[in-house]
Amino acid sequence: MTAPFIDLSVHHQPKGVSDRIAYGFTKVLRWTADTFFAERYGHRAVVLETVAAVPGMVGATINHLSALRRMCDDKGWIKTLMDEAENERMHLMTFVEISKPTLFERAVIIGVQWVFYLFFFALYLISSKTAHRVVGYFEEEAVISYTHYLAEIDEGRSENVPAPAIAKRYWGLPDDATLRDVVLVVRADEAHHRDVNHGFANELAGLPVGPVADCVPHVELAPNWKKAA
Repeated sequence: MTAPFIDLSVHHQPKGVSDRIAYGFTKVLRWTADTFFAERYGHRAVVLETVAAVPGMVGATINHLSALRRMCDDKGWIKTLMDEAENERMHLMTFVEISKPTLFERAVIIGVQWVFYLFFFALYLISSKTAHRVVGYFEEEAVISYTHYLAEIDEGRSENVPAPAIAKRYWGLPDDATLRDVVLVVRADEAHHRDVNHGFANELAGLPVGPVADCVPHVELAPNWKKAA
């Protein structure tokens, strides 16, 4: 398995008040995460991925209801956003296996998720363009964080433990896959979400939509009834 190339230099320069608000908000959250977690990247991933899984679900829900009201096609936005939410949830489930969050961190997750869900739902109703730009900037920071995590592993400060079984199944990783392999595919996912959400924001603003980074194919998560059918 070879993770796709990730352009680490990709950054959307803020244009206008909406973008500046989105960028400033993201930087505040980045400072909070850096202060709270320092270089405990595994624990940081657990908390941040539970937040990262919220925007896709919120965006899909609101777009679904909007398409029903307007009786129009959604142009594929709903499935794209639902896939994003599922993918971020799988990131969470993977890092839960690796980092074993404490009871305190689980409590933080519950509180942060509720606050962020309500905030993002309101933001999406007010300005979906700003909401997608926020997610685009979130994912830019996620790519940076996972790049730092890779450096921690490569320099021996974080143990390169075996990859959890859930990660091997979801990304189709080999039996001897390690944490480093997991971080590589997760970073590729985040780069993909980065470009998709900046693209959505650009489309809503009437701007050109740029290229989207590749990511490793994911195994379809099917319910038990479908597997038995």
